[in-house]
Amino acid sequence: MAVSAIPKGFHAVTPYLVIEGATKAIEFYKHAFNAELVMQMPLPDGGVAHAEIKIADSHIMLSDNCPDVQFKSPQQLGGTPVSIMLYVEDVDAVFAKALSLGAKELRPVHDQFYGDRSGTLEDPFGHIWTIGTHKEDLSEQELMQRMGELMSKEQDA
Repeated sequence: MAVSAIPKGFHAVTPYLVIEGATKAIEFYKHAFNAELVMQMPLPDGGVAHAEIKIADSHIMLSDNCPDVQFKSPQQLGGTPVSIMLYVEDVDAVFAKALSLGAKELRPVHDQFYGDRSGTLEDPFGHIWTIGTHKEDLSEQELMQRMGELMSKEQDA
């Protein structure tokens, strides 16, 4: 039997987060985003060599800082240019829960021109998450029209 190039249950793209304090991050993700710990390989010092969590239908891999392979956390880099998009049933509830667990609001939850209701936060470990609920399907033409209207309003302000 042939082995699939993509492991069962995974998507072609899977984020791999490097975290200062991966064990605590796993607990945060479990409580804030209902993540499930799939597997964890501990380091002799108690850190995390590799772990996998699952949020809804998506896997995320993570580990503590790994100097041997130049993996660095957002704290070591002074931030991150990447945002993880997480779709949920109730953005307001999930966003509020994450904030109550120590996340920092970067952009409050509000209705977006592209049909989502979303907000952006930084988790306690420096990773950026845009949390959203999809509210309406729009055609490309509708998206372009709404974006044009938004840009017009911003220029007039």
